[in-house]
Amino acid sequence: MRMLSTLRRKLRHLEPSVRDQLARTALARAVPWMEQRALFRFQREPLARGVAAGLFCGLIPGPLQLVGAVGACAWLRGNVVAGGVTTFYTNPLTTVPLYVLAFQVGSLVLPGEQSLPAFNAAGPAGAFSVQALAEWMQALGTPLLVGLPVLGLILAVLGYAAVQALWLAPVLQRGRRRQRARALRDQA
Repeated sequence: MRMLSTLRRKLRHLEPSVRDQLARTALARAVPWMEQRALFRFQREPLARGVAAGLFCGLIPGPLQLVGAVGACAWLRGNVVAGGVTTFYTNPLTTVPLYVLAFQVGSLVLPGEQSLPAFNAAGPAGAFSVQALAEWMQALGTPLLVGLPVLGLILAVLGYAAVQALWLAPVLQRGRRRQRARALRDQA
């Protein structure tokens, strides 16, 4: 719990330096708009919304993840830094397992039985091929198309709840300690 309190303090101390950097850049004119939407506030609610937006937008294919996360953070009034950093949970090592999971989620939602096509990302020379990976993703079809947003929503809700719980855990622990101390004082 001490680590969570330290992280919270560090995030709060990061906010003034982010504001100073924004005031010096070309974005200085947009600072009042960004401030109104809490895009750079390191507080519980904006952080939770930013993490949720980043987890949802992390499943967007290609380089549009960050653009989507920034747009979602502006719309949801979430922390842009948290949203952008959270999108990096998808990378070349996690894309295939996440897409398989999204396919499974999509096949649960859709009627009928869908079978997962075999993954073979080897090209003609036997080496990894982006084209073979793209063909495999196309073969996943409708279950993947349905499963990606559903999985994104599930991850976003879980991320939002996790940030809320982690942020409030030290507060709840402090309250329990105070209750125990009062109970001991009353007994004495």
